[in-house]
Amino acid sequence: MRKIATWLFVFIAAIGLSGCGYNTIQAQDEGIKASWSEVLNQYQRRADLVPNLVNTVKGYAAHEAKVLTEVTDARARVGQVQATPELVDDPAAFQQFQAAQADLSRSLGRLLLVAENYPQLKADAAFRDLQAQLEGTENRITVARNRYIKAVQDYNITVRQFPSNLTAMLFGFQTKANFAVENEKAIAVPPKVDFGGAEPAPVDAAKGY
Repeated sequence: MRKIATWLFVFIAAIGLSGCGYNTIQAQDEGIKASWSEVLNQYQRRADLVPNLVNTVKGYAAHEAKVLTEVTDARARVGQVQATPELVDDPAAFQQFQAAQADLSRSLGRLLLVAENYPQLKADAAFRDLQAQLEGTENRITVARNRYIKAVQDYNITVRQFPSNLTAMLFGFQTKANFAVENEKAIAVPPKVDFGGAEPAPVDAAKGY
């Protein structure tokens, strides 16, 4: 009899938790983790392109030391931010992450503008391939970031609205950090990539770009 009562309690509790948003919060939290992981993957893909891009530009425009140093330093600052899954729960750390990525975006933009002044560099096959990879990566960053923004918006609404906010308070669910509106424009604008009328490099199915 006691065993039946225990199972009945568990059943009622499960129904109650489901009805007050517990399962929804859990599912949305997992969705945020997945979308955030993809954001980090795409930002890392971009960071990995920087050394080769800088070295290629340096081969034709070594005297553009200031711009080359800016890009290298910006990449280093990105690497200093511990981009862990827990970062989304720390608004200050998340803001630092945003600032570092926006700084790298601006630096890459200036680097590509410098390249416009060097026809031989623009005609270099390796440089053009890196441009194509960078353009594709910037597009992937935009898509991944937008998915993360939507996932966080849905989650934050759930943990704030009644009655699921009571469940959130009971189990310690808190709102997640999101890309700030004032920083979103700076982050979202990818460096301009000019192929001079030529077709972008073909996508490598094995590499994903």
